Amino acid sequence: MTNPLQIVVDRSSPIPLYFQVAEQIEAAINQGVLAPGEKVENEVTLAAELGLSRPTMRQAIQTLVNKGLVVRKRGVGTQVVQSKVRRSVGLTSLYDDLASANQDPRSDILRLERIVADEPARTALALNPGDKVWHLRRLRFIGEEPLAIMTNYIPTTVADLESFDLENGGLYGSLRQHGVHMQVARQRIGARRAEGDEARLLRQARGAPLLTMSRTSYDSAGRIVEYCNHVYRPDLYSFETTLVDR
Repeated sequence: MTNPLQIVVDRSSPIPLYFQVAEQIEAAINQGVLAPGEKVENEVTLAAELGLSRPTMRQAIQTLVNKGLVVRKRGVGTQVVQSKVRRSVGLTSLYDDLASANQDPRSDILRLERIVADEPARTALALNPGDKVWHLRRLRFIGEEPLAIMTNYIPTTVADLESFDLENGGLYGSLRQHGVHMQVARQRIGARRAEGDEARLLRQARGAPLLTMSRTSYDSAGRIVEYCNHVYRPDLYSFETTLVDR
């Protein structure tokens, strides 16, 4: 490898050798030891260095390929790809999660306008007919790669979104600065195919699969303050949760 790694295999462990190798390379990628675009040493060299068979090393690399962490390119070799954003399922903002992971987030504002809430937004926000909301639609980037299209509906009584810097900051952070603190949310995660201009904005093929998330959020005073629908590129993004046997 371009950056030598201290891979250690334990032949007495019940964990398969290929999986031990794959786990350690994955950790190096996630920790930034192996950067996007960096080459991984070829399977023959790695197998010789670790005293493993070529099929074992090939299986380790294929495990990383299947996870979308590396890609094999003819004439180039095996390279690390743009790391996927793994987001815990919690009441946080995508901007805050990306910033804390040093992912260089920014947004293009596609739409910001006051509108009369349509039926889905009115129902989710428990509004009356004719009540107005902010309709905010953003394209979120990590570096130069488009990651997500985010559509939010905020009652106009909650805050003045036109006063927020939503290109260089996050919605939740701006709301906190104005005294609005998210406390509880109902969230649904799913998947569907890209529709309308989503494929073009996210640089995906028409009809490509996308992850989806819808959320209705309540503030510390118990008000419903947000309803959102987001779509994400699954090659760059995933949700994580911890399950506990009670």
